[in-house]
Amino acid sequence: MSNLIPAEIIQNKIYFIRSHKVLLDRDLTELYGVETSQLKRAVRRNFDRFPTDFMFELTKEELENWRCQFGTSSWGGTRYPPMACTEQGVAMLSSVLNSKRAIKVNIQIIRTFTKLRQMLATHEDLKTKIEEMEKKYDENFQFVFEAIKQLLEVNEKPKKKIGF
Repeated sequence: MSNLIPAEIIQNKIYFIRSHKVLLDRDLTELYGVETSQLKRAVRRNFDRFPTDFMFELTKEELENWRCQFGTSSWGGTRYPPMACTEQGVAMLSSVLNSKRAIKVNIQIIRTFTKLRQMLATHEDLKTKIEEMEKKYDENFQFVFEAIKQLLEVNEKPKKKIGF
């Protein structure tokens, strides 16, 4: 099957919000080729299919932070809080949006989420192997292991806001 949308484009639209990897409704509508109002209407009609761990609306604070990060104005940008859709929510969208394009795009999005999860698992496996090697070798290699650990650690410091 030929890719409708390159995986890199989907990966660039995945955000980490409230400890979840999510896609925002505006990005999903762009991928699906539908209007945002059409997507939101379909979700609201099938509200029971989308618990909060599948889809949630950003809070006012999250929306303000998002506007600052992306430079959208309060006049011409998003006026309503966007919906954030987790991997499970994306899977559920295929049952709500019944177009052929939506089904194909959903398959690509799920594959992208799976690929990201596999990359994270590989990262953890590598870290475990290095720790095992560290136990086997003497202190002469300790500085090498410390340098590798620093490279593998994820920097969890909050990013500075850009703008005012």
